[in-house]
Amino acid sequence: MEGMTEKEQATQLIEEYAKLQRIKAADDREKEIEYQIKTTRAKLEALGIVVEDLEIK
Repeated sequence: MEGMTEKEQATQLIEEYAKLQRIKAADDREKEIEYQIKTTRAKLEALGIVVEDLEIK
């Protein structure tokens, strides 16, 4: 979170907290986790970050 303002850091952490709450409350946790992975992957790829090396196989 280097280079981010305190407000940007707070916003990022609120988003992370909300994601975790969604996973916790989901009827189908696996489906929700897959959705979170898919949306996060899309955000990273939009920034030009390759995620293949980050995947656990």
